[in-house]
Amino acid sequence: MATATAQAREILSKEEIQALLLEAEQRLLRNSSDNSKVETEQADHLALTEKPQPEARVRIPTLKVERSAKPYVSEVNGVALLDEARAVPDQLKKLSETIRSVEQPKPEKAKEKPTAGPDWFGLPKTVLTTELKRDLQLLRMRNVLDPKRHYKKENGKAKLPEYSQVGTIVEGPTEFFSARITKKDRKKNFVEEAMATEEENGRFKRKYNEIQDTKTSGKKAHYKALQAKRRRGRK
Repeated sequence: MATATAQAREILSKEEIQALLLEAEQRLLRNSSDNSKVETEQADHLALTEKPQPEARVRIPTLKVERSAKPYVSEVNGVALLDEARAVPDQLKKLSETIRSVEQPKPEKAKEKPTAGPDWFGLPKTVLTTELKRDLQLLRMRNVLDPKRHYKKENGKAKLPEYSQVGTIVEGPTEFFSARITKKDRKKNFVEEAMATEEENGRFKRKYNEIQDTKTSGKKAHYKALQAKRRRGRK
């Protein structure tokens, strides 16, 4: 009997099964509606705190695109062609057809300074004259003019100084009588002084005669000079 009642309880009718299914479906709907409410509340909370607001976009005005100049290169049947008439201006075409002489640029010369500068007391540029040229030549031959003094030898060709000035030595008041040259003995330049000194001592003339005697010794001129001395001695 017990087993029979248990089997009868386990066997449900169709109406009871349908009622149980409806209850389960309603429970599922209630659970799903509760979950959706919680999700919407969380989504609203996140949107208020973290969702960034869209920035206002700057409206850029549209530009009218127009070709101001036509290109020099065009494509025809897949081949690039150059418009030679527009590539070279008319002015350059005329210039290429004419003959013109090409001027070579002249090298820039260094600017000459009028003076030697403050470090050299503003010496002016040398103005070469005939008198100054002779004086400079005599200065180079000063060891010949005064053989008793020793001067430094100058090697190479003489070069004129780029900056120079000729001055006059003015004696002081204490040397008025001891170192003063009289007006009669004063000369204008070195050449006149050398000529006046030669007239006084005759050194160059004597040296010239000595050199000529050594050169003409044993020659015809030397023999004639000896004969002239003998004739004078006989008389």
